[in-house]
Amino acid sequence: MIKKFVIAVFAFVLIAAGLGAVKMAQIKEMSAHPQQQPILGVSSFAARAENWRPTLSGIGSLAPVEGVALSTEVEGTVVKINFENGQKVHAGDLLIALDTSVEEAQLKSAEAQLVLAQLGSKRANELIEKNTISQAEVDQATAQLNQAQAAVDGLKATIAKKNLVAPFDGRVGIRLVNIGQFITRGQALVPLQKVDQLYVNFTLPEREVPNLSVGETVAITVDAYNNRQFEGKLNAISPEVDNTTRNISVQALLDNPGEVLRPGMFARIQVEMPESKPVTVVPATAVAYAAYGNSVFVIEQMKGQDGKEFLGVRQQFVKIGVRRGDLISIVDGIKPGEKVVSTGTFKLRNSMPVEVHNDVVPTSDVNPNPANT
Repeated sequence: MIKKFVIAVFAFVLIAAGLGAVKMAQIKEMSAHPQQQPILGVSSFAARAENWRPTLSGIGSLAPVEGVALSTEVEGTVVKINFENGQKVHAGDLLIALDTSVEEAQLKSAEAQLVLAQLGSKRANELIEKNTISQAEVDQATAQLNQAQAAVDGLKATIAKKNLVAPFDGRVGIRLVNIGQFITRGQALVPLQKVDQLYVNFTLPEREVPNLSVGETVAITVDAYNNRQFEGKLNAISPEVDNTTRNISVQALLDNPGEVLRPGMFARIQVEMPESKPVTVVPATAVAYAAYGNSVFVIEQMKGQDGKEFLGVRQQFVKIGVRRGDLISIVDGIKPGEKVVSTGTFKLRNSMPVEVHNDVVPTSDVNPNPANT
């Protein structure tokens, strides 16, 4: 029994030694003829130096320079609507008229009383010169004249308040009342907005206060026109910082040609600083983002194990800055003039051979305007 066991162990050792010898021979053969890595096609971009103005980013909303929901100070029945929804109107234009038939009738009576009071006052002044009446009677006639005049003026003011006019040039919205409807005092009738110019109200952290000054250029984008940039000027900075958020309120003014923008729109704001700074930029597609660090692949001449030179890539970790359009600034890691891979970074590894094809390259525009958008 022991003899059989010894023979089995000896046979196992022989088989293992044979397999090891075969594997060693295969390894030597592979070492003598190393397998070539596949050459990948990529596009390249030469990192370049540019002067970028630092920007402060914020979010806010558009507000009208002048805007109000029009209402009246008196109640009454609507008898006339003198505009179409969305129409442009001018200051002083009649928009809505309420029924004034009662006040007009009262005004005729008051005007008649005023004429009588004027005659009485004139007669009293004539008689006092002849010393035929007392001064008290003259004073009473004068008081009656003033009362009659006040009654006329009051009725005229009431009639005027029942004729709603545009307080400034602008565009009316959708009316909230109809002809024949009875409205109460202060009830909203129609919105009126002046939209040829708009305010942009937004906030910035308090640490940015030293960098702000009135007159600085502001770039605004909205979701409705994502690829269009509107320009305005900083016109107001709040004198106090919010105690809760530690932000400061800022306001910019921008022209609105064609009235394409509307009050209430959500806006993204970039405040440009007056002094520009040199930066090194590459396409945003050149950056490989990872949790352990962002990197780019630098294209350069390398030597293989056989001593032959080839065009390969070197992974270089970088510190990225701000992004503008298709470009992104590199704070540290590469220098202007170094060639980096602009497309195809996801399939690259350190020291891999590449072949550059720049027939089709991604755009590298600070303000891109893609087609079909």
